[in-house]
Amino acid sequence: MKKQIPNFITSLNLFTGSIGVVFALRGFLEIASLLILLCAVFDFLDGFTSRLLNAKSPYGVDLDSLADIISFGLLPATILFAFMENSVQNIEPSLRDGLLRFSPYIAFIIPVFSAYRLAIFNHDETQRFDFKGLPTPANALFIGFLHFAALDITALNNIGVLIGLTILFSFLLVTRLPMFSLKFYHWEIEGNITRYSFLFLSLILLLIFRLGAFPIIILSYLLISVAILAFKKR
Repeated sequence: MKKQIPNFITSLNLFTGSIGVVFALRGFLEIASLLILLCAVFDFLDGFTSRLLNAKSPYGVDLDSLADIISFGLLPATILFAFMENSVQNIEPSLRDGLLRFSPYIAFIIPVFSAYRLAIFNHDETQRFDFKGLPTPANALFIGFLHFAALDITALNNIGVLIGLTILFSFLLVTRLPMFSLKFYHWEIEGNITRYSFLFLSLILLLIFRLGAFPIIILSYLLISVAILAFKKR
């Protein structure tokens, strides 16, 4: 029975992500984005309870990946699609014809690359302690909260910028670039200095930029990961 507890939490992740897609399609982007956060909480809890109860199972891993494709793939893509459609509508009608009118559909390469990312992760033993490529929850937080950041960063309202970011972050999902994990195996400072520093930085950014901070936090995560890689190669 205890083995079903993590799977139940994973099901809540999937259920919440599915509802989020509906909210995004109906134009409630703020609620849809907040549901990504709730999905991330469920995603953390299912892994935590699985380790706590020693209840890991092969189909539990598969269920987790299927839930993540919806919550961290399709949901942020649908939010981005709606946001990009709004950006296209703000372009002069004479420039809106042709391929540009269909450009928001590029958002849906995100669940495709997310699926590849999850399939790779499930069968890559080298990612037990750190990641290779951007984790899908991190990508979802970046993509799903761009419309909040666009309130302060006007360049994010440009359809060309949004297309570029979509392609770049889809690539980052499947790249082999090493990225540090936020999993804590103990609570001492030694061995966790990067994690604690990043969490402190994230808290500061949230206090300053509120919900618009998430894209900045993920960019910081990428830069710190690159800096760690450069330091190790010295």
